[in-house]
Order: sequence, then C-alpha cells, then structure tokens
Amino acid sequence: MTGSGADPGLAVPATARPRLAPYVRSRFDGARGRHVLLGPESVIVLNATGADILELCDGRREVAEIVTELRGRYRDVGEDEVSRFLARLVARRLVVLDRAPGDGATPGEGSHDG
Repeated sequence: MTGSGADPGLAVPATARPRLAPYVRSRFDGARGRHVLLGPESVIVLNATGADILELCDGRREVAEIVTELRGRYRDVGEDEVSRFLARLVARRLVVLDRAPGDGATPGEGSHDG
C-alpha cells in the first residue's frame, strides 16, 4: 500500500464501490520493478498489497467484496486497513466511489467531494 499521512480515522464505507478516477492509470513500472499509480503530475509507487487492492477497484465490487477476495490471497487482511488505504486515495482524488444501485446517488458521487 502507500504511505499514510491522512487522518487514520477516515474510512470508506463497506458498501462503496471504488474505482480509479478517470484520469488515473495503474501500471507496472519495469524500471522500478513495482506497480505505480499515475495521476496528474504525480506518481505513487505501490507495494504488492496496494496494487492488488486497486486491481479489484472496478466500480462494481463493494469494499467488503474486495476484502473477501484479498483474504483469499493474504492471511491477515483487515477491512479497516483496506478502507483507510482507499480513503487516502479518495482524499487525493485518485479513487472515486460509486454507490450501490438504488441508493439515489449519481454514479461517481461519493466522499471524493470536498
């Protein structure tokens, strides 16, 4: 995952459906030997766990489903840890949250406003 620096109390709801913002790309950087997140005027180097989380952020899966998938890959995955990681990326406008169908929100709305 990426380094912290955001309020550790911030969290993304388990029912949110995260996805990369339209102007953000996830790529494997061969020179670094690591996955990176490319945003406007920024490059964030990810560790394997962070890359795996973002690979599952397709706007269809809820955070709870992402955690379940990760628990099949890793021994100890906490929903709160995944939620805080995503919250840091939402705060940096690199990830947006889609709401579950039927909640009345427009796709792409979420806690990324602010």
